[in-house]
Amino acid sequence: MNTTANVLHVGATGLVGREVLARLLAAPRVQRVVAPTRRPLAVTHAKLVNPVVDFDALPAAADWWAVDAVICTLGTTMRQAGSRDAFRRVDHDYPLEVARRAQAAGALVYALNSAAGADARSRVFYSRVKGELERALETIGFETLVLVRPGLIGGDRAEHRAGEAAAGAVLGLLGPLLPRAWRISPAARTADALVDAVLEARPGCHVIGAATLAG
Repeated sequence: MNTTANVLHVGATGLVGREVLARLLAAPRVQRVVAPTRRPLAVTHAKLVNPVVDFDALPAAADWWAVDAVICTLGTTMRQAGSRDAFRRVDHDYPLEVARRAQAAGALVYALNSAAGADARSRVFYSRVKGELERALETIGFETLVLVRPGLIGGDRAEHRAGEAAAGAVLGLLGPLLPRAWRISPAARTADALVDAVLEARPGCHVIGAATLAG
């Protein structure tokens, strides 16, 4: 990628997203960070552009679509979404629409925070949605597509998720005994992988698995 880069980052309020945003703002090679959110971010920075948007009605003609690269960390849970349709809208439709609009405006690179087990043929709804998104992104035409597939993500969430907290406690105790792909994927390492991949921008489609991200 060029010495300086403009990056569109969607999902800046989540666990991994907050880590990604901090790294982009601190990176000397990043000139501008566009982070569209539903509500204004608490962060202010000279590099940061923070359009407030409705992801169900993204503006087609906004000039901030013109970026070099996209990092997507959008995601929810079935409990938060409330239904399969709502989950699919957040974890599939929004990331795909962002990809299409940014690529049409000239973006060459897209990095997705996906999930271990992503597979469009999976019988598990969550994994199938993630896999269907990955497959759809491969058809858009980015010069560089990076699919980061963490396992259970570790870190301090803004909201409490009882199931993930319990699983995280177990994996934390067993971590040294488990294969690397089964261990916790720290949010910081996941964010590093996303940002580094975008700045390196190696041509082609690349998958970064949970074993690489393990703490």
